[in-house]
Amino acid sequence: MGEQKRGRQAVLAVVLWLGTATVWAAGGVVYEDRNGNQRLDAGEPGISGVRVSDGLQISVTDEQGRWNLEIEDEAVIFVVKPSGYATPVSDDQLPRFYYIHQPNGSPPGLRYAGIEPTGPLPESINFPLIRQQEPSAFEAILFADTQPQTEAELDYIRDRVVAELIGSKASFGMTMGDILFDDMSLFPRLIKIVGQIGVPWYNVPGNHELNLLAADDRYSLETFKRYFGPPYYSFGYGGAHFFVLDNIEYQGNGRSDPGDVRGSGGYIAKFGKRQLQWLKRELSYIPEDALVFLAMHSPLETYVADSPGVTTEDRRELFRLLSGRPNLYAVAGHTHTTEHLYFGEADGFRGPGEFHHHVLATVSGSWWSGPFDEAGIPTTWQRDGTPNGYHILEVDGAQAAVRFKGAGRPADYQMRIMYDVAHHGLRPDGLRDFRHGELFDGRMSLAQVAAASVLVNLFDGGPKSKVYFSVDGRAEQEMARRVRIDPMILESFTRNQDTKKSFVQAMPSSHLFEADLPDDLPAGVYTVSVRAVDEFGRTHHGHSILEITGN
Repeated sequence: MGEQKRGRQAVLAVVLWLGTATVWAAGGVVYEDRNGNQRLDAGEPGISGVRVSDGLQISVTDEQGRWNLEIEDEAVIFVVKPSGYATPVSDDQLPRFYYIHQPNGSPPGLRYAGIEPTGPLPESINFPLIRQQEPSAFEAILFADTQPQTEAELDYIRDRVVAELIGSKASFGMTMGDILFDDMSLFPRLIKIVGQIGVPWYNVPGNHELNLLAADDRYSLETFKRYFGPPYYSFGYGGAHFFVLDNIEYQGNGRSDPGDVRGSGGYIAKFGKRQLQWLKRELSYIPEDALVFLAMHSPLETYVADSPGVTTEDRRELFRLLSGRPNLYAVAGHTHTTEHLYFGEADGFRGPGEFHHHVLATVSGSWWSGPFDEAGIPTTWQRDGTPNGYHILEVDGAQAAVRFKGAGRPADYQMRIMYDVAHHGLRPDGLRDFRHGELFDGRMSLAQVAAASVLVNLFDGGPKSKVYFSVDGRAEQEMARRVRIDPMILESFTRNQDTKKSFVQAMPSSHLFEADLPDDLPAGVYTVSVRAVDEFGRTHHGHSILEITGN
């Protein structure tokens, strides 16, 4: 946050009374903080052409770096970080780019602390920026749904995820909401743990950051604001532009467990008119051919479900705003499945090309469920059979690609190869008569071959991925994508009820690929090789040993 001191071009804040509404004239300076002390000192120049916003109006700084806005009774005023500059960060790497104007603070009765009263506006709200080199090719870390419910689950994030990212060369990181699992007293510890990665970290609000005792959506993110600032905002880096969006609208009934269904006091997935109006204005400053990256919690759409708490209600309004832009990428979390979707004219996006939307794998997997590994950390496979983990965004100019990394797993672990025969039938009631994994492993009888198929879960695959398999060097055969439940995850959830959270259920995967096993294979031992080409044209390889017995 900028130091709130009077600058050389300080703008006097006054109160204008218009009927019963209060409008505050806010202003200040965006300046180059050459000595890094977060104070506007003599000789530190203002920066022109920088945007400052209250989440609706936008002011562009003049030649002296001055900005002015007429704001409402309460507002979060933020500077839009331009490419080539950094904002200050806290000791825990949280960007400080905003000023909260909330004279009376948060309303009483919230379960978790919100904003302390800020009093009248300062005479000048000054935002420091620090000049830095930003190449047009860079990486960023993408988390979704870290979602610890207990202190122990914070341990899992620390030891299985954060520890392996120490020393990352990423320029910054982002978490796509459900940062916690309702218990916002865990914020300080989680923030410190993630801060150890050592890069600026931006945060998206999710449905589990809602203060459920709030009366309505307006005050539902008071605790989120306390730690992270505005619920939606944007920033530039390396010529690309990033939007953090809030598409969780609390319906509000002041109960501690309102449920997730419209009309019950829960939430719906929706941007709302104010945010979309701000987005339209902000986009008008972004070159049409620049990369626009949008980060949100709930998906715009999904294979998993079409319900008010999952699919974003006003996505078509977003598509209209983005139409005409050739370089778009949008990510979300929320479903604990991994998906790629492409929107076109039928969806309301008029191109050019398709709008790529990526539902990311979650850090928490199946909400930190499942049997414990040798380190005492849950295996926590996602409910679509993807290992828990995170993604690395790769930006090169206006092009974006993303690669998946399973937490605690080799970087090239990108698929699981399985086998299926007719008698499996995804029936959990017969599992007691087989050892764990026997029903989809690489051993079958000669009599079973005719009914057998090869299954590949390409963890970050999608509708544009291509998967091929071959047996002992025979000609490759292409596999077909099937939306179905991964048999491994069904068995794991069925056998591990004692360590699985009660609400976790196996869900169809959008990245399973299937093909018939050749019927003419005699008894013997074979190597099954898989070659997969993912959504970004990258090739991955996997191998499995197949044993066919003579009986």
